[in-house]
Amino acid sequence: MPPNRCLVILLCLTLYGLYYEATALGVNWGTMASHPLPPTKVVELLELNNFTKVKLFDADPLVLEALSGSKLGVTIGIPNTMLKSFNSSKKAAQSWVHDNVTRYVSNGGSGVRIEYVAVGDEPFLQRYGEQFHPFVIGAATNIQTALLKASLESKVKVVVPCSFDSFLSESGLPSKGHFRTDLNKTMIELLTFLTKHNSPFFVTISPFLSLYQNKNISLDFSLFKDTAKSRNDSHRTYGNSFDLSYDTLVTALSMLGFSRIGIVIAQIGWPTDGSANATSANAETFTKGLMEHLHSKSGTPLRPKDPPIETYILSLLDEDQRSIAAGSFERHWGLFTFDGQAKYRVDFGQGSKTLVNAQNVEYLPSKWCVVNNNKDLSNASASALNACSAADCTALSPGGSCSNISWPGNISYAFNSYYQQHDQSADSCDFGGLGLITTVDPSVDKCRFPVELRTSYSHCLHKAFLLRTMTLLVAAAILVS
Repeated sequence: MPPNRCLVILLCLTLYGLYYEATALGVNWGTMASHPLPPTKVVELLELNNFTKVKLFDADPLVLEALSGSKLGVTIGIPNTMLKSFNSSKKAAQSWVHDNVTRYVSNGGSGVRIEYVAVGDEPFLQRYGEQFHPFVIGAATNIQTALLKASLESKVKVVVPCSFDSFLSESGLPSKGHFRTDLNKTMIELLTFLTKHNSPFFVTISPFLSLYQNKNISLDFSLFKDTAKSRNDSHRTYGNSFDLSYDTLVTALSMLGFSRIGIVIAQIGWPTDGSANATSANAETFTKGLMEHLHSKSGTPLRPKDPPIETYILSLLDEDQRSIAAGSFERHWGLFTFDGQAKYRVDFGQGSKTLVNAQNVEYLPSKWCVVNNNKDLSNASASALNACSAADCTALSPGGSCSNISWPGNISYAFNSYYQQHDQSADSCDFGGLGLITTVDPSVDKCRFPVELRTSYSHCLHKAFLLRTMTLLVAAAILVS
């Protein structure tokens, strides 16, 4: 091969690597599920789909063990409930870093490639009030000190994920963007801390939530559609909700004197159920539009040719135990269903336009619990409400995939959700004699009546994590006292 041609190929390969490094893509992996996929299968799913980074919301030992030896860059999280302890006690922070970072950090390729420790899970979310504000900076500082003591400060960065509502613009124009007034002092302290340690600003950008809460934003504008009516702001034109939100943040950062800090999109996605606009079709359109935008490296009007350092999709899998305080859609952010089956086609720029499903998934038997139509159903609705209070009925919400099934089909859905969540035990399909176990799939059109996963491992996972968390909290309380 001629030398000049070799040089051209080498240059192309180098630019290709830089291209994807500049638009690094990851995914959030949450474990708030009653019957989660085994961690080893989730890691396999991540690798099958060529993800290079994953963000966790805690530091579950079985999850970290499953990630050991993989090439995935990992962000581990500290739950908000631990911030007070870590703010008060350097020893508690050091103990956590030893148990959850030092123990697993990559060593000769056999450990976990931990890149970030996320202090808190959106602790500034407006609905939390100020309950976590006093502890964030102190907790971050003590975790940073613990990493320094463990000689890991050059490998692992400390960050604080900030919610989509931590910044705003009353006019809807990016040029008027600012942080919430109750956050100004804490945000200056946080940004000073991040800059000092060369850490990026982690933030959620959520065009879906912006649409959900703001009637002045159109669906087309949120979905990156060319048909959307653009918005003008100080001679700058915005064609989509993402750029609008991003530049609102950029202005807010600039107002506090941190105009050039690096930004990581910690969460961004589109749900597929539980609300009128939460559909697989819309999620596919949004995700494709987002990928095209990020891969173009066009940036935004205030940061042209300067896209986010990294972007983490929310999320990998649906989670039936996730809080629905913000809406029923919160349990349906996954690219994949709870059992690892792709919801739609999307090209993440990794050489394939089709997501690869989880392999060899183990389910409970093909049985469902439905309402017995031969019984007096006058009290069936009350039984269904009781079932939904302990199970996941978000698909029945207005606009959800099962919202249009007629009575008593919705009763059957509630009964089955409860039955599956309780591992198909016979007594969980009683409902005062109103329930009936069947081997005929009652799914209707887009309304899927699921069969849950086998759970022998998941109970162990949750128990191990809860035991470790309780042990840590008790130890922290002793140290503080």
